[in-house]
Amino acid sequence: MTGARSTTRVEDVYLRLRADILNGRHAPGSRLRVEALKGDYDASSGVLREALPRLVGQGLATFAPQQGFRVVDVTPDTLRDLTEARVVVETHVVSESVAHGTIEWESDLLAAHHNLARTAFADESDVINERWLTAHARFHQVLLEGCPNQHLRAVATQLRESAEVYRCWARASAEDSHRDVAAEHRLICDRAIERDVPGTVEALREHIELTTKLLLDGYQNGEGGE
Repeated sequence: MTGARSTTRVEDVYLRLRADILNGRHAPGSRLRVEALKGDYDASSGVLREALPRLVGQGLATFAPQQGFRVVDVTPDTLRDLTEARVVVETHVVSESVAHGTIEWESDLLAAHHNLARTAFADESDVINERWLTAHARFHQVLLEGCPNQHLRAVATQLRESAEVYRCWARASAEDSHRDVAAEHRLICDRAIERDVPGTVEALREHIELTTKLLLDGYQNGEGGE
């Protein structure tokens, strides 16, 4: 029972840290000091030392010897490189997924999209909804699951998770542009279900690249962090 409680506590602290990073409560590049976090999260050093590496694995934090953990830094060059990699890998994987996906894959994709469409992006306090983040990740995961190459799927997932922090920090620019993210997801889903490989690839590429464009526009307008 003690082990189960410890695992649950680590998961809880990890999820809170993740949500706080994605909602900007920990600034890009800022230190994640275990001693300071103990009080903020009412957690032991041991729990935090288990939770923090999970943030590194998701691309939300970095670790260096003698320097400890930091929130991943947001830079235009890194974002451009990450976007290029995502477009190359994800569009190839989605083309294979649409071409080879089964009827069961279609059903799973429709269900994942329905759940995403019915989940609010933010809660009453205008904080990004953790349930939406989960539903969003699930939709993009299922979208690629028809691809028979599990190694390519794993690379695509890793790149998408690394980009999650940029997408969330692009929120203000997206809202200012009146971007309709729900319509983008609906278009991707519709074209995938129609087995329109070129159309799905185009819709996914535009979906990925628009997030990058909005965030880079924010930098040029002085909204980016230092």
